[in-house]
Amino acid sequence: MLQILLGSLFALLSLCVTDETIPKPVTAATPPDQPPEPGPELLKFTPEQIEAAYAGKKMPEAVEMYLVIARGGQLDGDGGWFHPASNRFSWERLVAKVGGDPEQPLTREKFAGKERIFEQLDRDHDGMLTGFDLDWTDSNPWVRQSYMINRIFRRIDPNGDGLLTPEEWEAYYGRLSKDGLPIRFEQLRDALVPPGSGFSSGDAPTKEMLIKGFLEGELGSLKEGPALDEPAPDFIVKSLSGTETVKLSDKLGKRPVVLVFGNFTCGPFRSMYPTVEAVWNRQKDHADFLFVYVREAHPTDGWVMKSNEKVGVVVAQPKTFEERQKVASQCAAMLKPNIPFHVDDVSDTVGNAYSAMPARLYVIDSAGKVAYKSGRGPFGFKPEEMEQALLMLQLEEGAAQ
Repeated sequence: MLQILLGSLFALLSLCVTDETIPKPVTAATPPDQPPEPGPELLKFTPEQIEAAYAGKKMPEAVEMYLVIARGGQLDGDGGWFHPASNRFSWERLVAKVGGDPEQPLTREKFAGKERIFEQLDRDHDGMLTGFDLDWTDSNPWVRQSYMINRIFRRIDPNGDGLLTPEEWEAYYGRLSKDGLPIRFEQLRDALVPPGSGFSSGDAPTKEMLIKGFLEGELGSLKEGPALDEPAPDFIVKSLSGTETVKLSDKLGKRPVVLVFGNFTCGPFRSMYPTVEAVWNRQKDHADFLFVYVREAHPTDGWVMKSNEKVGVVVAQPKTFEERQKVASQCAAMLKPNIPFHVDDVSDTVGNAYSAMPARLYVIDSAGKVAYKSGRGPFGFKPEEMEQALLMLQLEEGAAQ
């Protein structure tokens, strides 16, 4: 049965609460004298007036996102503040280190680094490195299929913990199959990718939900966080128990630091967190990892998702640190992290400093500067892209020592 389900799945992949208290965007207004800052001020003006006010000026990511929402767009990974990762490392930089030709594969013999790093950079396991191995942009067909796999994975995962057991696979097949009969392609397609908007039933938001989530920082921080090669902002956060604290600057200078941000109600984050743990398990001897728990993306008093309710993830947005601790403890109980787990304050001090909501990844080099900054979650949250940046940082810092 499992083989039939897997075969049909990969055949499929080959195809390629309205909240009345939230102010609504105006349809006409006096044009702003100055470009409006991200926040409630944006609601006073039409998208056209906002664009005119920013003509010739750099528009903040949050304003870009607001314009998408105000025009009826959805959070689908295209446009707004969804940009590719900022990454110090690239295929061209790697090849230049060995005097190679970027148009030609890089063989093991020419690779100036440890065997383990070569093997982990070799994404397609063909025994050589090419630009395709390091390409994590959304134009890469493998990356696009990977995100589709994640969506399908979440539909199959019965308890939302980001792991599938053999029993869960078989149980899912049993729900699809009638009387133990083989399933057809379209049965699997309609179960995993139902016709419609792309959202699971009950998950699609209204414009009002999106505006509320935008203003409250649930869709993402209105801040942009540090840019590539800028110093990582220092911070102090409490442990999950609240009895200990960690200061980022105390971790810097010895070896790279990986920062992981996420929250319980972000389904894509939960589904990908076990991959973060797998990266930690491979790299824990070469870097320090720090998890910081941030503001909920889909609380019951915000953009609530029925898919969360189905797996028992039902929490309101915490109003106190103690409430956030309690929800973070639920998250830890489900995901069972080995990475040191800490909790941001309810003012979202760290989350805003790093533009970390709803989920994000950073690699900080030994000098305390940003070497890698993932795109905003959920679409930009790519643990394996982060690992490649970490590996290439190890390659360069190791050669410099």
